[in-house]
Amino acid sequence: MSLVVSGHRALPGLPDLLRRHWPLLPLAATVLFLLAPLPAGDATASGKVGPADAASLLLAFVCAVQALRGRVRALTPLGVLVLGTPAVGLAIATMTAGDPYAALPGFVRYLQVFVLVPAAVVLLVRDAAEFRLAAGCFVVLALMQGAVGVVQYATHTGASYQGQNVRAVGTFGPGDVMGMATVVAYGLIVATAAGLAPGLPRRVRRIGGGVALVLVLPLVLSFSRGVWIATAGAAVLVMLLAGIRRALKVLLALAAAGVVLVGGLGVGSDMVAERLTSITQVSSAPDQSVTDRYTMWAAAESMWRERPAVGVGLKGFPANRDGHASLGLSSGSDTAGAGQAYLRQPLLSPHNMYLLILSEQGLIGLIALAGGWAALLVAGLRRLAAGEGMRDCGLIAIGLFVWQLTDFLYADIGGPSTVLTGVIIGLAAWWALPSPQDADPPRGAASVSGAVGGAVSRGRAPGVAARP
Repeated sequence: MSLVVSGHRALPGLPDLLRRHWPLLPLAATVLFLLAPLPAGDATASGKVGPADAASLLLAFVCAVQALRGRVRALTPLGVLVLGTPAVGLAIATMTAGDPYAALPGFVRYLQVFVLVPAAVVLLVRDAAEFRLAAGCFVVLALMQGAVGVVQYATHTGASYQGQNVRAVGTFGPGDVMGMATVVAYGLIVATAAGLAPGLPRRVRRIGGGVALVLVLPLVLSFSRGVWIATAGAAVLVMLLAGIRRALKVLLALAAAGVVLVGGLGVGSDMVAERLTSITQVSSAPDQSVTDRYTMWAAAESMWRERPAVGVGLKGFPANRDGHASLGLSSGSDTAGAGQAYLRQPLLSPHNMYLLILSEQGLIGLIALAGGWAALLVAGLRRLAAGEGMRDCGLIAIGLFVWQLTDFLYADIGGPSTVLTGVIIGLAAWWALPSPQDADPPRGAASVSGAVGGAVSRGRAPGVAARP
């Protein structure tokens, strides 16, 4: 219970916060359970159900219970359409697959990531305060994983890269070299948005900017080209949406940090330079990973041309790959280091989410999924441009969503961090598709300044209204 001091209601204690926000606990667990390390020596564990996936199922269950009790946000017809249409496309792709039984695990995975988790986030996150709590979990995860990654580089205990165990992979291991880079990028985007958002206290903005600068180091040490590109694009967009003057300040700070880290201290300078140079050599002198990626892209396009409407079915890309890929495709990629033995992993996806959807689900699936994402992006940008309140939430939602859509050009779902894709789509939908209830006076602390101002005028400390 809250304490009463001198006739005024004090800040709520932990029991009160848990009572009022308990439906968000599975959401926080879905993000923070990714701190759990994978079993050493099992590079294939990234494709198995982990603690975060279990938490996401609990999140969906809690959402269903709260919905039956009438304690979730109301959805507009557009919200129902955008969130529900992918399930129809997934069902069609499963039923029309050559082996529907083999496609069923893919149906469950896609349903989890692109339907259940986003819908649960939209329905359970009731106000801006809860949105910020969810976004804050990404920052905590990024800082913890980034710290592990920096230690791995410094002590040569990371994943193998150019013959040295220096690649920062966090607790994800060499079987999921993109995992740490992905979650660090999420945290960096959230921190950047918080550092630039008008309306937040200056102290919060300074902390956000400082955290963003700190996260640059583990992101660089991940040596993940696709993540670098997606992060740069999303961060620049957030800066521009927040204001040109703020954007210039942050760009100068980031440039200075890069010069100090790579130029002054020599942190991975040769490897970073080589990795950056390889981005521009995709056609003149591509490395084997780029050649494999282009070959799998061509194979995915060939599968789509064979069945343009419905594709080859969920989980059908691996089975049809060899029949559509050229001889330039290698047998797999080498993984080692970070406490795991050498293992050659097969290439089972095109490493492009849009082409994966097109090849396995055809035009029906691509329109159902990517069409909904486009609608969310346009609606979110329009709401942000309209100058509504909670701009920090808008910047976070748009930044994370643009990062994800850009990264889908170079990657697809897979690994423990995949579940976070559903959370990000849910946060983007929460911002882009405001509930009819949002027009009413907020039940919670819709903004930091609003909560403090209202508390002062009423002569009590700020709090968050209890859920009905």
